[in-house]
Amino acid sequence: MKKILFVINTLGQAGAETALMALLNRLDPAQYEVSLYVLTGQGEMRTALPKYVHVLNRRYADCSVLSAEGQKVLRKTVLRALLARGNALRLFPYLCANGVRMLGKRRVQADKLLWRVLSDAGERFDTAYDLAVAYLEGGSTYYVAEHVKAKKKAAFVHTDYVQAGYTRALDRGCYDWIDSIYAVSDRVKEHFIQMYPEHAARVEVFPNILDIERIRRLSAEPGGFTDGYTGTRILSVGRLITPKAFEVSIDAMKLLKEHGRDVRWYVLGEGDQRKKLEEQIKALGLTQDFILAGAVQNPYPYFRQADLYVHASRLEGKSIAIQEAQVMGKPIITSNCSGNREQVEPGVDGLLCELTPTSICETVETLLDDPARAKALGEQAMHKNEQNFRMLERMLTM
Repeated sequence: MKKILFVINTLGQAGAETALMALLNRLDPAQYEVSLYVLTGQGEMRTALPKYVHVLNRRYADCSVLSAEGQKVLRKTVLRALLARGNALRLFPYLCANGVRMLGKRRVQADKLLWRVLSDAGERFDTAYDLAVAYLEGGSTYYVAEHVKAKKKAAFVHTDYVQAGYTRALDRGCYDWIDSIYAVSDRVKEHFIQMYPEHAARVEVFPNILDIERIRRLSAEPGGFTDGYTGTRILSVGRLITPKAFEVSIDAMKLLKEHGRDVRWYVLGEGDQRKKLEEQIKALGLTQDFILAGAVQNPYPYFRQADLYVHASRLEGKSIAIQEAQVMGKPIITSNCSGNREQVEPGVDGLLCELTPTSICETVETLLDDPARAKALGEQAMHKNEQNFRMLERMLTM
């Protein structure tokens, strides 16, 4: 039986983690002994793992890294990581040099610095694996490259590498030790190769795997909206973080209300921008109109019940939430940014808008005024995610 190790940074309710679950569910436990190591040792999706997946972490917390409790746990994990193996002293030059570079660009990203700390502090295992897979860029890739014994090593890239803020100095040569690099979209591949042209021959596109039957099954379960609202429901799903640009959507909602539209906008997700967004919603008088519903265990009844899905973000690799909305046959509006452009064919299975309140508002109104067109776009979107498991078979070839 072949031994496979997957490594991921966290195991919270987010796109990459959802895609990983679908991939793990495709593996035959009669052929593969599957293990998982979560770099932060944290995340609420552990209970969703297939029973045959063995979690290697000796210490694990089921709380979300985005919750107040989860933030406390994460801070303790980072502190332990800094003290482990003399990391604070040994990595001091690395942290200072990269921190100064970030300051120079006026874009300090503490998480990018700490992935190296968490990787170097991670648990070590004597097992030699047939295949080790880093399912995210950053910490999990550093860990697989430098601290795992395996005949073959693979790494996934889920984000626009350049715009996300990764650099060669941060990565410190980790991809030299990776045999296969899988980008989740053509655009992600293109931008990764811009930074690492020497690895171009090893980069392939491996689209996210969706468990379509599971999504549709869970969408029929009890749950979803409970407010009794009878107007048009707009849904967005994503973490409340800066790249998701929910402050722009809130301003768009203000315009929709000023135009007399009978709509209510719901967002599923948590993040560090919640307080700021709540203040904006209150200041604009939208507390009954723009609802931050938080993270939910089963989002699919909301997808089923929503009338329109909007994904107006600053950047994406390949959005799982857009794919889920497509599976559910929803008319979709996305911002015109890298990643999103690959997922929606304008006028065929969705619409693109610019990331401005006016453009979002006008594009939403286009579909509000033409329900037949909205329905047709949703029906086309339903056929967008035909599953192709060729790349999974390639990865498993050892």
